[in-house]
Amino acid sequence: MDHSVHNKLVSFIWSIADDCLRDVYVRGKYRDVILPMFVLRRLDTLLEPSKDAVLEEMRFQKEELAFTELDDLPLKKITGHVFYNTSKWTLKSLYQTASNTPQYMLANFEEYLDGFSTNVHEIINCFKLREQIRHMSHKNVLLSVLEKFVSPYINLTPKEQQDPEGNKLPALTNLGMGYVFEELIRKFNEENNEEAGEHFTPREVIELMTHLVFDPLKD
Repeated sequence: MDHSVHNKLVSFIWSIADDCLRDVYVRGKYRDVILPMFVLRRLDTLLEPSKDAVLEEMRFQKEELAFTELDDLPLKKITGHVFYNTSKWTLKSLYQTASNTPQYMLANFEEYLDGFSTNVHEIINCFKLREQIRHMSHKNVLLSVLEKFVSPYINLTPKEQQDPEGNKLPALTNLGMGYVFEELIRKFNEENNEEAGEHFTPREVIELMTHLVFDPLKD
């Protein structure tokens, strides 16, 4: 990823805070939403292509094999990652089916989060993402934030895409993902007059993200 694309992506994600979170969070708390949502959307894009196959595998295990607990090894093989999501939702489908009833969308969003494998739940819990989702729902900004993260003008997938005007959106590699995340942390630290070492993200979260997002599925 060249610097211009990298900077454009960082600027877009950074702008979400000012566009959606002003008057809902104090500026020092913007990162409590932006960083976990950025990671969540990346995981979401990695799982999108295999969503139907995962749901079919779940059906097969439950209905034809009569499993009472899912065997997660086939699910990991299907996704090609060490994580998966067994809910029917993606972030895009959550947005596309959203209604004017915040409680309905919140329930669907929580169902989506519940569908992740245990290793992703650790990240969700460390970021206290469920608390942020509920707070945004209560303040009626959850849909606005979600709209930004699934925008067709931003590409957080590992494959090249096109925006609605046909302009190319370069793929976001794992290395590029790391650069963007690092730059967002730097900007939030700068915004809050903090040193890098004072940043709230626990070391264990970074380690989990490294294994989930950056490491391919091992045999």
